[in-house]
This record gives sequence, C-alpha cells and structure tokens, in this order.
Amino acid sequence: MNRKLNLWPARLDLLQSLSGLALVVFVWCHMFFESSILLGKDAMLWVTKMFEGEHFFGEPYPLLVSAIAGIIFLLVALHAILALRKFPSSYRQYHRFHLHMNGLHHSDTTLWYLQVITGFLLFFLASTHLYTVLVQPDNIGPYASSDRIWSGRFWIMYALLLLSAHLHAGAGAYRLAMKWGPASLTGSKAARHKLKTAMWCIIGFFLILGAASLATYMKLGYDHRDHIGERYMPSSHQVQQE
Repeated sequence: MNRKLNLWPARLDLLQSLSGLALVVFVWCHMFFESSILLGKDAMLWVTKMFEGEHFFGEPYPLLVSAIAGIIFLLVALHAILALRKFPSSYRQYHRFHLHMNGLHHSDTTLWYLQVITGFLLFFLASTHLYTVLVQPDNIGPYASSDRIWSGRFWIMYALLLLSAHLHAGAGAYRLAMKWGPASLTGSKAARHKLKTAMWCIIGFFLILGAASLATYMKLGYDHRDHIGERYMPSSHQVQQE
C-alpha cells in the first residue's frame, strides 16, 4: 500500500529559507542605512526622515518606522519558530551533536552550530532592538540615537547585536547558496572554498562598517552627553536662522 508523501517538511524548509533570505537582505541594507552617520549628521537625518515618509508626504510619520519594525519582528519570530524544528531539544542531543562535530572536524557543520548560537543570542538582542524602535519610532536621529547608544549604555547590546547578526547572516547566506544554488556553483571543493571565502569577506566588511558606525555614534553621544534630549537641527535650518 502506497503512503501519501508528506510535503509539509519540505514546504516549511522552503519557508525557513525564504524568511532567512529576506532577513539577510534586511540586515545588510539596514547596515548601510545605519552607516550613513559616517557621511555626517545631515546624511543620517535624511535617511531617518526618508523612513518616516517626510520626503514623500511633506511631514514625518514615525508610525511608518513602527510598522517596519513590527513586520521585521514578525518575520524574525516566524524564522525562529521554523529554525527551532532543527535545533537539538535536549542536553543528550546537544552532547551527541558535539561528539559528532568534534569527530568530523567539518567546517560546514561548525557553521551550522555557529548559527544555532548566534540565533539564540539574536532572539533576545534583535527583539530588544526592534521593541525599542517599535515603541519609540520618533527617538531616532543623529543626537537621539547617539544619546541612546552612549548615555543609555545601549552600545553594549548593539556591539553584541552587530557581531551576532552579521555572523548569522553571513553564514546563513552561505548555507542558502549551498542548499539551493546550482551544482555548478556548489558542486566542487574549489567552488565551495570560493563561496566560503566570499562569506568571510562579506562578514568582515559589514563588521568593519558596523564597528566604525557604532564608534561614530558613541563619539557623538559622548560629545552630546550634557544635552541629552536635544534634537539635531539640520545645517540648512541653522543657516536660515542665522
């Protein structure tokens, strides 16, 4: 008697990959937007107002930022639930996996475990960050963000978030390429080595970009520590007032 093939595991696996891909793209784009502070306070404020819709509607709507944060939060939750299906569920399973990993010395297996660890950290770090943006969408800007990072001591969390997010995203992108890419891209040791080299280069690039951005926010927050709550005024407004 033929049993009906259960397609749901494959469907859930595909959904996990698609949600992961969407989050990888978001993390990388988000890093470029955050790094606008390296171009100056006016550039960062312009990006902030863009997400608030001011460039399109003539006035800011911070609730648009909350909406984006809410969508990303739901996407993170969906991806986490789907990924948990493959996590070891007991100490005995973790112990067996460690024995297996240490015995194989296989870098792709180690990368999977790296994703388990960073994914666990991101469950708390990313949720905290998204919640902050969700409930305080108008508290974003050159001074507002810098005050939160320095005077609010959020730089500790953001440093951990930066490291975890880009290790997880880079490893995830590599694993997606290996899983869904054509055989011509992943079917040889040489191709796999090139993909892995590209992965570490991408991770290194975003970590350097993120560290430079975080350091800039910290410096700005330190310089602004005696004026917490004051909002940045664009250079064009300053010139008009003079």
